[in-house]
Amino acid sequence: MTAGGAGAGDPVAFTMVFYCQRHCYDTKYTTKVVSCKPAKLDTLVDGKKKKIACYEVTFEDTILFPEGGGQPDDRGTVGGVAVLRVVRRGGEAVHYLAEALEEGATITQEVDWTRRHDHMQQHSGQHLITAVADDLYGYATTSWYLAEAVSHIELDTDKVTEEEMAKIEEIANQKIREATPVSIVEYEASDPKLKEIRTRGLPEDVVGPVRVVTIKGVDANMCCGTHVRNLADLQAVKLLHTEKGKGGRILLFFVAGSRLLRYFGECVGRERQLNTLLHSCPADHIRLVEKNQKDLKTCQKSLREAFKDLAVCEAKAFLAQEPRPPVFFHHRRDGDSDYLSVIINEINDESVLKVLTAGEDKGPGTLVVHGPPTLVAQVGPRVCEILEGRGGGKTRFSGKVTRLGKRKEAEKYVLAVMDSSVTES
Repeated sequence: MTAGGAGAGDPVAFTMVFYCQRHCYDTKYTTKVVSCKPAKLDTLVDGKKKKIACYEVTFEDTILFPEGGGQPDDRGTVGGVAVLRVVRRGGEAVHYLAEALEEGATITQEVDWTRRHDHMQQHSGQHLITAVADDLYGYATTSWYLAEAVSHIELDTDKVTEEEMAKIEEIANQKIREATPVSIVEYEASDPKLKEIRTRGLPEDVVGPVRVVTIKGVDANMCCGTHVRNLADLQAVKLLHTEKGKGGRILLFFVAGSRLLRYFGECVGRERQLNTLLHSCPADHIRLVEKNQKDLKTCQKSLREAFKDLAVCEAKAFLAQEPRPPVFFHHRRDGDSDYLSVIINEINDESVLKVLTAGEDKGPGTLVVHGPPTLVAQVGPRVCEILEGRGGGKTRFSGKVTRLGKRKEAEKYVLAVMDSSVTES
């Protein structure tokens, strides 16, 4: 999704006013196809960028908002054909469709209202929070990002306190409860009234009308996005937290409207799960989690000591063998690299080839091969290959492997190498 700022002076934000901007609450619109041609669209498929074949279509006008001003583009259908993307190109809105349309045909566009209304709520919420933060504390908005779940506003300050967040939220929600009207007026770029409106200035190449979004008694700002007609439509806004951004600025995270209800619902769901897991009420959650964390650290420390003692015992058992084998194979399902290192240190004999593994038969695991450098260099990479992993090292070969269930095959290979070495000597 795109990023931008309220009044940020986006050069493409004022080239043309579309039907979707003048009639934000309409969901259907009939218009004509101006052009349609084959195209390729970059899109994410299973998390990877791919180019998909589609059609690039323009219309006399559109109910589908093209991305801009920090707001993502709309989705929907045109004549029943899915809209994959809508972008601005100069004064045109370019629609990418899954199927071709006949040029000159009259068609009906239909917007995905759930997505549109969500974007309207977040965008108007951003204008409201921006205005209140600026009015109360002089914190100017330098940009904002409308994300899929939680959006954020970049404020030109290096700190926003919890008390300031609470005050901004209180005033913003007061304006929502007052059902403050929101209006949109179009001006010519040369209109002197624009100089009275808070903005960072018009771009030099601006053409066509300029839209000014006004929250009555709160804010007036140039913007190309879609907005609610009354703050009551936001239901509420919630400021969540802050993070440090670039250039010493602060990112203020928020949700508004239906997102707030979903966010609250998710929080309640997690709270109920914690009630069951912790056998307690929400008021005790923090205390019990802190206690469990402390207990876990104590258990982990005891477990590390126990594994160290176990590793020492395994090493002593091997050293006690008469005659002592030239190679020591050892595997422990719940061991780790530290456990294997203790065994090597306790044996303390580089003449013994040690092939040690730890981990589940199916899944990630650890391999360590230690001993005579010539043997380690020979068998280490091959054992790692058999166990389907990667690693390296000379006197101590270490690797991450994925098929510990093939240990017997690896041991058979090592014994064959050892027998060959004995025969040659």
